[in-house]
Order: sequence, then structure tokens, then C-alpha cells
Amino acid sequence: MPARTPAPFDLESLKSALPKIFDQAQTTAANHQKNYVALYKLHTDAAAVTESVQNGKSLRLTGERAFEDIFNDMLTRVLPVKKGTSVADRTVKFIAGYSKFITDKDAEERKKSDAVDEDDTPCERFLSHLVKFLLKGCAAKDKVVRFRVLQCIADTIVHLGAIDEDLYANLRVSLLERLRDKEPSVRTQAVIALTKLSYSEDPSDLEDAEPTILDTLLDAMAYDTSADVRRAALLNLPTNFQTLPALLARTRDVDAAIRKLVYTAILEKYCIPSNYGSHSDSAVGFTHPRALTIAQRETIVRNGLGDREESVRTAARHLLGLWVDVVRADGSKKEEGGREEETVIEDLIAFIKLFDLAEITVAEDALASVFQTRVDIYEHIDFSGDDYWATITPERAFLARVFAEQCIAKEEAHRVEASLPVVTAMAFRVQEAYLALVEHVSASPAPAAEDEDDEAEDARTRHEESRLEQEFAIGELLRLGRVRDYSDEIGRRKTFALVRGMLAQDVLPEALLARSLDVLRAMSPNERDLIRVVVEVVHELRDGDGDEGEGQGDVTVKEDVDFDDAGTEMGSPRRPPRGAAAHLPKPITEMTPEEKARADAVDLRCLALCIGMLERVNGTFEENSTLEGILGELIIPAVKRREMALREKGLVSLGLCCLIARRMALSSFQLFLSQVQSAPEVLKLRVLQIIFDILMVHEGAFLGPGSANGARIVDFLQQLLEAEERPRVQALLAVGVAKLMLAGMVTDERMLQTLVLVFISPETAGNQELRQCLSYFFPVYAYSSAANQDRMRKVFIPMYQRLTEAYHDWDGEEEMVTPAQVALMFVDWTDPVRAEYAAKGLRKGSAKDPIHLNLAADVVKALFSVDYDKDDKKALCQMLGKLYLPDEVEDEDKVRLLKLLLSNLRTRRPPRDTTAKNALAKFDVALSKKYEAQLANFSEDEFRKLEELRELFEFLDDIIPDEDDEDDAPRKGRKRRSLSVATETTTTSAATSGDRSPPPSPRHGKNKAKRRRVSHSDDDSDDDARTETSRASPAPAPTRAVPKRSAAEKSKKAVSKAFEPIVISSDSDDDDDDDDNDDVNDGVDDDEEDVEATPVAKPKAKGRGGRRSV
Repeated sequence: MPARTPAPFDLESLKSALPKIFDQAQTTAANHQKNYVALYKLHTDAAAVTESVQNGKSLRLTGERAFEDIFNDMLTRVLPVKKGTSVADRTVKFIAGYSKFITDKDAEERKKSDAVDEDDTPCERFLSHLVKFLLKGCAAKDKVVRFRVLQCIADTIVHLGAIDEDLYANLRVSLLERLRDKEPSVRTQAVIALTKLSYSEDPSDLEDAEPTILDTLLDAMAYDTSADVRRAALLNLPTNFQTLPALLARTRDVDAAIRKLVYTAILEKYCIPSNYGSHSDSAVGFTHPRALTIAQRETIVRNGLGDREESVRTAARHLLGLWVDVVRADGSKKEEGGREEETVIEDLIAFIKLFDLAEITVAEDALASVFQTRVDIYEHIDFSGDDYWATITPERAFLARVFAEQCIAKEEAHRVEASLPVVTAMAFRVQEAYLALVEHVSASPAPAAEDEDDEAEDARTRHEESRLEQEFAIGELLRLGRVRDYSDEIGRRKTFALVRGMLAQDVLPEALLARSLDVLRAMSPNERDLIRVVVEVVHELRDGDGDEGEGQGDVTVKEDVDFDDAGTEMGSPRRPPRGAAAHLPKPITEMTPEEKARADAVDLRCLALCIGMLERVNGTFEENSTLEGILGELIIPAVKRREMALREKGLVSLGLCCLIARRMALSSFQLFLSQVQSAPEVLKLRVLQIIFDILMVHEGAFLGPGSANGARIVDFLQQLLEAEERPRVQALLAVGVAKLMLAGMVTDERMLQTLVLVFISPETAGNQELRQCLSYFFPVYAYSSAANQDRMRKVFIPMYQRLTEAYHDWDGEEEMVTPAQVALMFVDWTDPVRAEYAAKGLRKGSAKDPIHLNLAADVVKALFSVDYDKDDKKALCQMLGKLYLPDEVEDEDKVRLLKLLLSNLRTRRPPRDTTAKNALAKFDVALSKKYEAQLANFSEDEFRKLEELRELFEFLDDIIPDEDDEDDAPRKGRKRRSLSVATETTTTSAATSGDRSPPPSPRHGKNKAKRRRVSHSDDDSDDDARTETSRASPAPAPTRAVPKRSAAEKSKKAVSKAFEPIVISSDSDDDDDDDDNDDVNDGVDDDEEDVEATPVAKPKAKGRGGRRSV
């Protein structure tokens, strides 16, 4: 019986079979695998249907074409469905899954038939056709279609096999274009598709200067405004050492979810390879801590633990806990449980070695986070064994110190003593380390020679690094000693004698002085005993008692010190040795150069000790009479010296003394002011720090309500801030003044205006320290109280007038902040609602604050001025629409007054710019609608009867309406105008003296037409009326000459004021100062004698006449 010939496949059945499959696929994803098989069977059956053409020379793929057409029809029905629809998402998932299914089937068929890779198969033809069809929708007008098209491409592209070059080029161009789509959802799918396409890109095939797909994706991850786009790029980018810096940069992303993903989805995920397990696989991933550089590890810790979001900090702590497990040996993660103490400590030491201990804050934060999150590690730490302290390394000392401080922070002080050796044993450990350091320093190699070879230089470098490591280890042991319990008398005596002996030797590095003083402070029952000990050490150093033991590598431990009771043992003054008068130090003029250098080194050492001691003293100078000798014998002579190092330390020591001595501060303040004038930058920074510290500590004596010198000091600081050009000094001045204003000690509006002008000046654009400080200061200052907000409101109009003039004249390279931007900043700073939100309930009733009504009145008054051009007026008019109008107003006259000003402005001086006019009309309508009840019975005639508004109505009546055909006078070339407030003191004072008066307009060049000057004076109003009349219609020449102001007289007044002495007088009860304070100002230099009578010239500007130009 012959075999049956199968019936040919009916292509018409595809029209009913494919819709059924897609209908099932969109219902649930559980049947997708079954439908893959059914759809593939239909696909292969249809592909078998062909048609012979050209007399059998070629075949027409009729079945494939029919299948593709019906498949495209099913796909087209999905494209217009909006994002988030589950049936559409399952259909797209089914299409992507079918692409993968037929790709795998095609690979199996090729393997069975040993087909050549270049052979075209139905699978490849289908996928190429699908991609070409989808590319037609990449530029669709409908954003939903573009999204679905890109979604299908992104899910399908990973399963593409070999495609021709033309299709690849078209696909690449289309996806790069969609990367600039205005819809974030479209850009997100474009990023996903491009990340999959980037693996197959060859940079050598690109043209010169053409960016690669990877470079484009890195830019999108860094600069795209949508967090979804940046997140898609972060999760889909190739993870390797090339992209690691860009991935780590996302730890500073503005979106907290992205910052968290860096730690969880990148750093933690790839720390250990996912395929780790076989002997050939490496246990170190590309984000393993040993694979990262020190800078990268510190960036991860600093950004993660310092993040403001708790979720990000938690992810960073979890990552650091993982680092402890994988950092040692082969990098594999250890199993939990059964951790021995030695293994724990070795893991922690290896973890500490990941960081540079010079950046001690980063390493300390990382180790503290491990103690907080890994309780299994924290509870298995014990340093009481001798093996741990046999070799003291920086890592071991650092680990013990951080552990002890964490125990104290967790209120577990008992664990410190239980986990560490006794105090006496630790004192001997410190002594051994110090003796090793002394021996190491004494064995220092000879100074470098010119012909030194590389080997000798390397040896010198290793010797220096070893010395620094020993110093660091001793410093950590001393910091550990600060938190120990010294109830053990033997251990306390040993530690005290050891630390005191170390301080008395020159070989102790200056960096360890503060650590040693901290230990003495912890052991001292009171500050007086600490001061006595330090004074003893200073006298020993200056008298040369320690010369005998110097260089012998021994620490002098005096066992004969009296330890009878705690009140005397910490430093009772020793009796001077016999014949001490015969060993007084020589005068400087009689010393040889070697002796003078030795004496200067000793004085610098003693001053460093005094600075460290004074920084730890909180009592008054009068309570510690021991300081009087140090002040007269060491500090005052150092202030008089011309050597910069001695003078600087002497001034710092004197400033610290002034912080605890009010009388000394009053008598010495003039000295510090005089030092600011001509000091170099380094010394000027220290002196300014001293000045601000004194002002903050002794508030009532200098800037208090009854102080006679408060205004002079504020003027001095203001002029200094305006004239200073060095960035560091400028930033320090801004920080100091901002602190004074935030504390309420300085309330001068001119100073506030100066800070604003310095903040927006283009010349300070590169001073990031100043910009960052002031950008934080202004919102905090304004939102802290209603009075501060009102003060910000008062300075706006004078500042805005100065700013507009400088903005139009600015021709520098730096871009300047526009007046419109500054206006919006002041709207934000004076917003009472934002202030109430920022104060977090500390300010009540801010919603009723009429500050924006007052600001609107100031702005409307300023709009009457003819000195603003149309852009400046437009910014002010648009600013009105941003103001907050409270629902309830206690003083209804403020609303009526504002309505009166708006009505007169719109009738007499309306803006010529259409945008400004519309903004003004819109604000007027909003005001009328908001306060309809308050304005119901409003009458201008009744307001005219009020005596307090007489000047306002005179001002309004004197305003002459503008001519309709009058154009703004063009601004001609003027010189660059300064933002300095010093030259505008009179103008600013006049503008801010009355809240409701507009600022006077500045005069311009003589050749320009005279503009009417807005003023609230009767005489000026008459002059302005005559000016406006003469402008409207020509008038005959005046019969009398107008008296001119004398420029010479004004110049003389300015010069005399600039060099007016600023003499800081003390209170009447402080005139009888002690003898030790009388010597403070005696003869600092030959030219500085009698400082109290020395005139302090007000700061002169450098460069452009003392004015900050914009």
C-alpha cells in the first residue's frame, strides 16, 4: 500500500490560529511555554510553504510572508496600549520569549544538521523582519507607541543572532535618537536596548570623534534628568573595571534609591563572582575590596556612611560587614558561627589595612559601623592577651582605640577594662613604643646629597614611613589612655610620670603633644593641676633641665615626686634649684646664631604646649594665677618677635588667653585689629579666627546693646569683607560674619546686603567655600525668625538697584546671576510658609505674617522709578505673582495701601512690556479677589486724611504720567559698576530708613538727560516736578545757577573717615587692669608701641579702587 502524501498546510488557518494563541498568552504567563511550542509548529509549517518563480530558479517564501503579516497584525494591536496595562505587558513578554525560543531551536537544528553559520534560516529571517517592522515605529508621533516599540526591541534584541550591517546601523541610529526623546519612559527602554547592543560594538568601526554606545550610556547615567533612566543605565551597563568609576559616582546621585542600588546591586552583588565554586574560578570579583583602589574604598565608605538617608547608610554598613568576611585569604566568605577571637581580630586588622590611616576619619567610621552591625564580631574581641601587644603596629593600636571608644559610646565602660591589659601594663607598652621611636629618630640617615642614588633615596623614604607609623601607633595608644579608668593608683602614677617625661623631651613629635595633654587632662582632678604640670614642663625646657638626657633615648621618670594627695601630686611647683639666678637665659642680642636657633626652637615647642593647654582650659584667667608667668615670660615676647612662626604662635596663645580673660580681651583687641592690616595671608587667617572667637565669647563687651564700639567693629568687618580679594581670607570673613549674624550679635542691614552681594558676585564664583557657606546661611538666617525675614525684605530693593546697574555693565568672563534669579531667591527667603515648614513647628502663626504684602509694597514703589529698564521691571512684576498672600491679615490698611499703590502704578507709570503689564494686572486681580471684603469700603479720600500717609500721597501726586510714545533711554557704555556697599552707605541708609519709601536712583554721566529722582522729600519733589515738566516741554534757560556740590569737600570727608582710628575702649570697671594684662600691648614692635593710640586705617581695596566689580 503506497504511503500517504500529507496535505499541504492551509495558510488561511493562520488567521484564526495565531489570534487564539495571543489571546491565551495575554491572559496569564503560565501558558507561555505551551504557546511557544504551538506557535513554533505553526511557524515551521508555514515556512515549508513556498512558491517557485522564474521557472524554478528561485523560491518565494509565501508561507513565511503570511505568518509574518499575521504576527505583525497581532503585534500592532498591542502598541497603542498604555504603559502599565498587564495584558499588553504579558503580550510583549510572550513575543520576547518566543524570540528566545526560536533562537534556541534554530541553534539545535544547526547543530544536528551541521549547517554553516552563514546559511539563512527562517528564524533569522523572522527576527530581522520583526526588528525592521519595529524600527518603523521608533519615530511615531504617539509616545505610547514609541514606548511599546522600544520595549519590544529591548526585550528582543538580546536574542538576535547574526544580522546584516545595514540593519545594525539603522538599529543603532534609531536607539541613539530615542535616547534624546522627551519622554523618560521611552529613554529608559532605549537605554536598556543600547546596553544590550553595546556588547557587540567594535570601537574600531566608528568614525573619528564619534562616541561609542558605552560613552553615550555613561553620559545618560550621569546627566539624565529622570531617575528611571539613570537607574536603568546603572542596572544594565556592563560591569567591569572600565565602568566602575562611573558606577561609583552614582553614590552621590540625587535619588536615594539609586544611591542604595550602587551598594546592593553593584558593589555587594559583584564582590564575589556568581559562578564561584569551581577550583578554576577566581574568588575576587571586580568590586572586591582588594580589587578596588584606596581612593575608591574611601569614596564608598565616605559617601555611604555619610548619606542623609538611613536606607543608604544601612546598605553601606551591610557591605562593610561583608568586606570583613571576604577580605582575608582567598576572598571567600566565611561561614557564620564558630568564630574564634584570633580569627576575628585578624579579619579586622586585614579590614583596617584596606584604608589609609592618614585619612583616619574614614577608617574609623568604617570600623565603627562594623562594630554596630556585626554583633558577632563585637562580642568576640579581647585584647587582654600579651600576644596582641607583642608587636605594636598602627592597625593594632587603631583597632584597640576604636573598640574602646565604641564601648564608651554604648555605655559599656566595663568592657574596656575587661578587654584591655591593666593600666600599668599599658603604660609600659607605651614607654617601649616611645623608646623605639627615640632610637629610630636618633638613627636617622644623613641629609640627602646631590649625587644620592635611588637606593639611598628609597632607604630614606622607608625610614621616614617607619617613623610616621611609629608616631601614629603611639598617638593611638595615647588616645586609648584618655578613656581608661585611673582608679588604680600604681597605674595612674606610672602613666603620669611617663607622659610628663615625654612632654619634657624635645624628641616627642609636636603632633603627639595634644594626645599627651589629653591623657594628663583625664588624670587631673582639675584644670589648675593640668596648668601647673604644663608650666613646670615649659620652665624645664626653657631652663635647659632636659639637656642632659637629650639624645640618650631614655624617658626621665622621676620617682621622687610627691604623690601624697590628689590636690598636689599633679604638679606642685618645684622649688627652683640653687643658683638659678646665675643660669638666666641670655638676651637675644648676645646669642650666637646657633644659640638663637636653639632658643627659638625651644620657644616654639613651649608655645605649642601652651596652645594645647589653653585649648583644654574652661576656667577664667583669674582662677589660674599660674598662667601669669607664662604670659609675661613667653607669650608676650613671642608676639613682639618678627619671626613669622613665633609671632603666629604667640598671637594664637594670646588669643586663647583672651577667651578666658575679659579684661585682657578688651585691652588686646586693638592689637589684633592692627595685625589684620598688613599681615600675610597665613597670619591674617589666624588673627581673623582669633577676632571672631573673641567677639563670640565676649559678646556683651564688644557687640552688646550698650557697647560704644559695636558699630565701629561692624564697619571694620564690612569694609574688610568688601576689600578682600584672597579667596581663603574672603571665605573666613564670610563664615565669621555669618556666625555673628546668625547668633543675633550683628543686625546691621548693610552687612546683610554686603553678604548678599558677595554671594552673587561673579568674582566669587570660584570660591566654593564661600558660596557653600552663604548658600546654607541665607535660608537658615531668614527662616530662623520673623525679624530676620523682615530684615531680608528691607535690603532687597537697595540691593536690587545696585545689582541691575552692575549686571548691565558687567563685561567679565564669568557669568553673572540675573536680577530675575535674585528676585526669586528673595521670594523664597522671605516666604513665611516655607519658614514655618523649615522651623519644624518652632515658629507659630507664620501663615498670617504679612511680610510678602510689605515686600509687594516695596516692589511696587520701586516700579515707579524710571531708572529700571524693561527687563528689570519685568522681573519685578513677575516676582509679584510668586508672593504669598495670607488668608488673614491683622492690619487691613496694608492691603488697602498696596491696592492704592497698584492703582496709581497702572494709571501713571504702567510697564511698557506686555509680559510685565500682564503680570502686574494678574497680581492686581488676585489681590482684589483675595481681599474682596477688606477692599469693599475702600476710599482713597479717607486715606488722604491720615497724617502718617501724607508723605506717601505727596510722593504719588508728584509723579507725572509717562508719555505713551516715550521710549527708554538707551544705556550707553558705562564703566563697570561695583557691587561694593561701602560707597553706597548714604544711599542704602536712606533707602532702608523708611520701609515705604523707594530707593533713590543713582546719577549717571553728565552728558545724559537728567532723570527724575524719586524721593519723599518736599524740596526734592518740587525739583522732580520741575525736571519732569522741563522734559515734557522745552523751557527757557534758568535765570539762576544751581549750586553744585563740592567734590573736594566730599573727598576730604571720605579720607578723614577712612583713616579714623577705631579705638576699642574698655568698661569703666576694667580700667584698673592687673599688671600682667598691662604688658600685653607693650611694644609689639618698634613701630607698634602704644597700640591703643595707633590709628587703624579702614581696609583699602586692592586693584579697582576697593570695590568688588561684577
